[in-house]
Amino acid sequence: MNANNTLKLPLLTLCLMAAAIAAQAREDKVQIHGQEVGAQTLEAGAAKGQFRAHYRYSERGRGDDISAAWTLDANGIPTHYEASGVDYWKAPVEERFDATADRAAWHNRVDQGDEARTAPAFYLPANPPPEYQAVLARALLKAPGRTLPLLPGGTATLAKIRTLKVNGYDLTLYHITGLDFLPTPVWLNADGSTAAVLSDWLGTLPAALMPQREKLMDAQNAAAHAWHAELARRFARRPAQDALLIRNARLFDPRDLSVREHMSVRIAGDRIVQLGPDEGSGAFPSPAGIETIDAAGRFLMPGLWDVHQHFAEVDGVFDLIAGVTSARDMANDNVPMLARVKRFDEGTELGPRVTLAGIVEGTGPLAGPTDVRVDSREKAQAAVDWYAAHGYEQIKIYSSFPKELIQPIAEMAHARGMRVSGHVPAFTVAHEFIDFGADEIQHLNFILLNFFPEFGETRGKDRYTFAAEKVAAFDLDDPRFTAFVDFMRQHHTVLDPTLVTLEGLFYGEPAKAPPALQPVIARFPVVARRQMLSGAVAVPAGHEDAYAKAFPAFQKMAKRLYDAGITLMPGTDAFSGYSLHRDLELYAQAGIPKAEVLRMATLVPARVLGAEFDRGVIAPGKLADMILVDGDPTRDISDIRRVWRTIKGGRIIDPVALEQALGIAKP
Repeated sequence: MNANNTLKLPLLTLCLMAAAIAAQAREDKVQIHGQEVGAQTLEAGAAKGQFRAHYRYSERGRGDDISAAWTLDANGIPTHYEASGVDYWKAPVEERFDATADRAAWHNRVDQGDEARTAPAFYLPANPPPEYQAVLARALLKAPGRTLPLLPGGTATLAKIRTLKVNGYDLTLYHITGLDFLPTPVWLNADGSTAAVLSDWLGTLPAALMPQREKLMDAQNAAAHAWHAELARRFARRPAQDALLIRNARLFDPRDLSVREHMSVRIAGDRIVQLGPDEGSGAFPSPAGIETIDAAGRFLMPGLWDVHQHFAEVDGVFDLIAGVTSARDMANDNVPMLARVKRFDEGTELGPRVTLAGIVEGTGPLAGPTDVRVDSREKAQAAVDWYAAHGYEQIKIYSSFPKELIQPIAEMAHARGMRVSGHVPAFTVAHEFIDFGADEIQHLNFILLNFFPEFGETRGKDRYTFAAEKVAAFDLDDPRFTAFVDFMRQHHTVLDPTLVTLEGLFYGEPAKAPPALQPVIARFPVVARRQMLSGAVAVPAGHEDAYAKAFPAFQKMAKRLYDAGITLMPGTDAFSGYSLHRDLELYAQAGIPKAEVLRMATLVPARVLGAEFDRGVIAPGKLADMILVDGDPTRDISDIRRVWRTIKGGRIIDPVALEQALGIAKP
């Protein structure tokens, strides 16, 4: 063999290896509500059991971009994993795991470990690509009893749900329990390869299956609905004879901020029928056979409102755990959301009463993830008419909406009796948005941006980062601010500040739980807990001081607006339930009296959103939506976290029991 042939052999081997790898390569589409936003590229490595993935998507300037590689043993258990890149908020991700026959060690930004290994355990990364869920499913198919211990903790179990014929192939839906609050769905092909990994919002699947996404989601949702229905049957109990008496309660009335001792409330069906003192004149006897709850001096108040949510998965469950009995959905996948509200109302899924706001968006690469795209008066009218016909009470204008159509669509919505609110669209400032007809603004940062018209571009995450840089130095005594607040008051403009979201962005750390969840996250299932340890904006080097001062400055702005008579409504745009508790704490920290904060979370939204006839206070004729709290949130606002019972429409919910059903440990 001559020298030239010697050089050619390694090159030939490399070419054959590259061809083999290419033959095993696969690209999935990443989609949000059916719209393609990125890709997940997968390929086999040079050795058996080695795999690589690149997962990336872009959604309004946000989105993961992660490269990962892993090695599996003969049973599909990882012996090596490494990944790098950025998460949804562009915070850095670096991770590594290695296992030998007797040890396992891992390190990532949220936890690390090095421990003896007595039996195989499946390592779950902190920020894996979607394919990794299918890797776990395949390992569970091989495991005894389809169950595996997990690292850093917990146990996963696989259950087969159903098989569908799609594009001539058999696709099987599996549920993995033990990872999150509800089962995690994964679709596998007949040979065990990955077909799709889908959620209510985000999903990955090959291009050939994109037209079948709705069919897969329908089957997946049917299984989820059955799970929810069983949860509702077990944990939302109607009292005997459909009647209930609550005695010995301390009753809060948001109309006058009073707290009355030793009060009784009688409920029949879903309504309050009588209210009065336990003893003395005006007291009423206990009807024979009626179920009675002795409140034992607990604080009884109307159910809470969260006016900024985007419902998915178990959000409704967490609302009821936290005492949120009324909420507003501020944009969703419209047809599925209408079906979800119907299930909430029928009691086949746990969730609050929902006021619907329908999103309208413009077009272009930074447009939000909705198919309601408007670029003409005709499309604006069609959107308003559709929403009005389907029971929506509000139009939410989003960031790419055309400036020249804001006033026309506001007039169209008002003509149908609908409110108008939203993000202040790009190249528009808050003053103009209100002048064009907006009744309400979402997110406090848009109030600040009113004074920086040169910024203009509000469609990406820069609407947060720019505000973080500017807010602490902004003078709230500036005559421009005073004049603008007067303008808002004259127009009766309502503000949905989402303080808790701003705190999570600017006052948190990418590797820690958001402040809203810190009191409860230690009780979460281990995987769900790790998934929550991300969400803050990565602070640019040299800007630490501005970011540290940003959120306190926003709190001062909120207090100044409250003092000036601007109507504020608590809303989260964050993890449901617990985040609303934190939102209320933040208003109290800002200096708003605690009883006033409770009024903001009960009576004020009912009045603003046209529900005062039925909700907002505990009184005869109103819906039986209320909570019993251990403690007194008029003295310590954090007592609002201690919800002992939630009552929605006369149904009784034990929050601790419901938490345990989701895998959350007792407090």
